Amino acid sequence: MKSVLVTGANGQLGQSIQKIASSYPELDFVFASSNELDITDVTSIEKKLSIKAFSYCINCAAYTNVENAEKEPEKAFKVNSEGVKNLATICKEEQTVLIHISTDYVFDGEKGSPYLVTDATNPINVYGASKLEGEQHIQSLMRAYFIIRTSWLYSEFGKNFYKTILQKAREGADLSVTDDQVGCPTHAGNLAKYVLNLIAGESMHYGIHHFTDEKSLSWYGFAEEILRENNLFGKVQLEKAKNYRTFARRPAYSVLKK
Repeated sequence: MKSVLVTGANGQLGQSIQKIASSYPELDFVFASSNELDITDVTSIEKKLSIKAFSYCINCAAYTNVENAEKEPEKAFKVNSEGVKNLATICKEEQTVLIHISTDYVFDGEKGSPYLVTDATNPINVYGASKLEGEQHIQSLMRAYFIIRTSWLYSEFGKNFYKTILQKAREGADLSVTDDQVGCPTHAGNLAKYVLNLIAGESMHYGIHHFTDEKSLSWYGFAEEILRENNLFGKVQLEKAKNYRTFARRPAYSVLKK
């Protein structure tokens, strides 16, 4: 039986993995929230990884607030770069394969067509830069790793765009959503299955991979889909936001190609 450690287990992906874990009886899971395992603390990682010989570590721990990262970059880099470096170092020592979740925001969005794993990275915000640095630490330290870039995660867990739009619509609020950014909304449950199937099948090669639900949409288009899916389209006002601005720059087109 393969032992699997999941860090950041209380986040969207971590909870999505917990939800389907029983469907993989050949895998022995240990779930650790960020409070139980702080990847910025080497001792915390060593203590958790020493409890058994883990075959895999799925790193779902991350600083993900894109807006706040611009205001507190040191916190973003502490988790997304230094924390990942800590985890990679100890996983290598313990001969544990690291599966790390990364982001479409490592790209600048200027390509205009879907990004391949071989395309040059060029993040335009602190969050993307911190995640890219984490990727680079893994690549420089390890051979046995998977870096999985994904995008626009949503699920029934935590805070995300889908839940926010649905809540506001059910409250009867008017919605104003930008169509200036295009990406691939991805259900965290589908990403969870992809990751666990990777472990169960062991057919993929080490390195960087892209996973999304493949359908590209703007945020406005995604909002339309959410309303339609919940029989709310036409029942609330949805308009395209004019002069939409965020503190953090975001890639205009960050569709990932597998």
